[in-house]
Amino acid sequence: MPCLAFHLNFIIRCLTKIWVMKILSTKTHGILDYTWAILLILSPWIFNFVNGGAAQVIPMVIGFIVLLLALVTNYELGVIKWLPMKTHLIMDMAVGFFLAISPWLFRFDDIVYLPHVIFGLFAITAGILTKRSTSISHALFG
Repeated sequence: MPCLAFHLNFIIRCLTKIWVMKILSTKTHGILDYTWAILLILSPWIFNFVNGGAAQVIPMVIGFIVLLLALVTNYELGVIKWLPMKTHLIMDMAVGFFLAISPWLFRFDDIVYLPHVIFGLFAITAGILTKRSTSISHALFG
């Protein structure tokens, strides 16, 4: 029986590594950050939900937060290089979760919800699939 438990544990670890492969480089993530930030800021006009309410304001504010995080992250496309990449990814996933549930949290799901959910799930997925270390850290310490 202990042998079976060992094999099951090994299989689960292998499958987890396969399912959660870090396929995005930090440079690619940076490009996605700036693109995502701009799309979030413009999304009320792109998807036609300009109403002055939470549905409009939330993605715009999150877009500016994402832009700020991108500028201060210690990765290839960061300007100030202050925020560690691991922290950046955790914040991306937290912001993505908030964005995805915001239509129900702020009760505007009857007006619009799909852009918020899609952008939120995108952020969570990008956070999961991005490598934690940058080529900058490899160049300095590798």
